[in-house]
Amino acid sequence: MIIEARKVFKSFKAVQAVKGISLNIAQGQFVALLGPNGAGKTTMVEMIEGIQKPDKGEILIAGKNWKGNEDELHHLIGLSLQETYFIDKLTVQETLRLFASFYGEKKGRVAEVIQLINLEEKKKSYVVNLSGGQRQRLALGIALLNHPNVLILDEPTTGLDPNARRDIWRILLELKKQSNTSLLLTTHYMEEAEQLCDYVIIMDNGSILKEGTVEQLLNDDNGSKTVEFTLDGIYESIDSDGMLPKIHWNQTSQQGMVLLNDIEKDMKAFLALLERNKLRLKNIEIRRKSLDDLFTSLTGKHLDE
Repeated sequence: MIIEARKVFKSFKAVQAVKGISLNIAQGQFVALLGPNGAGKTTMVEMIEGIQKPDKGEILIAGKNWKGNEDELHHLIGLSLQETYFIDKLTVQETLRLFASFYGEKKGRVAEVIQLINLEEKKKSYVVNLSGGQRQRLALGIALLNHPNVLILDEPTTGLDPNARRDIWRILLELKKQSNTSLLLTTHYMEEAEQLCDYVIIMDNGSILKEGTVEQLLNDDNGSKTVEFTLDGIYESIDSDGMLPKIHWNQTSQQGMVLLNDIEKDMKAFLALLERNKLRLKNIEIRRKSLDDLFTSLTGKHLDE
């Protein structure tokens, strides 16, 4: 395993941010760490990066902990955060050469990375003149300069338009083909996790709620179906009366969602519930459960909340 966390705890005064988490990431594996705001994922990632130290437990990178191995481990890891500040009056090429010099990388590596992040036409442009998507590709390029064994991306496409987001995806999928680099990704876009990652870990309140491949997670509940509906009228809440799984209700939009394991049986119970409470349907949709549905059923929240 390239990353191993063993029963890791971390608290900040009275707040226990991480509660005994254990996880393993294999070399070459792309892993998404998902959780609502306050779930503890940033704290967990910072401990893996060596920025924070666990109160209890152990984190190993390539079989070594951070204490006494900082220089070696820093060369194994590439980081790209939500926002990176550059020197505006350096060109793309000059910026990459500057960071490459910190690692002792040769000029040839800069040319390789410029090609990988698809900024050949912008290599002589000043950073200040780049779009948001181009700046984020440059940040990703910097993280890749040292041929990292582990690439850690903290919400790398937040705020980008769909085209710029897919440009980042294409780079990462190409990296997956060309190298044996492992990826640890935090994101608020469920589609991003599904597109890029082999394995998903869902966190909330400092603990892991569920983990597995996307296929394992979606098939865990024997092919349960998602029922999304809108009611005609104004209602404060909907109680499943304990006869059905919890109904997730949005009073503002008058929209609800419920996961039904036995669609034939449970759908009758759902319709009976509406009739019993004199609730009228405006529209309804039944579909296969998605990763976002699973996340909502586990945490009671959407990923971007």
